[in-house]
Amino acid sequence: MKLKELPDVGISNADKVFHSITYLILALLWYGSFIVKFKMPNVKALIYSALFSTIFGIIIEVLQGMVTVTRKPDLEDVIANSTGVLLAVLVALVYNRTQIKKL
Repeated sequence: MKLKELPDVGISNADKVFHSITYLILALLWYGSFIVKFKMPNVKALIYSALFSTIFGIIIEVLQGMVTVTRKPDLEDVIANSTGVLLAVLVALVYNRTQIKKL
């Protein structure tokens, strides 16, 4: 089955939701690895994970236009990716606040 033959699921911009969720997970994984593996302080780990994830998303979008003939860069994808990263930052901040209150 060719990609063009796939049925429409009827959800507009569902791929943007997928982008956001994917980058939320990516940023949280970076955040966790910076804390556990590299022993970074929370704030520094949060900044690095947000920057790395956002820059990665931008690079991937640019490469889609440069390396492939079937894909093109999409500003809306960059926005969706960045939204996921911002959500990850919020999740990490809320998690850290609840951990501090437990102490």
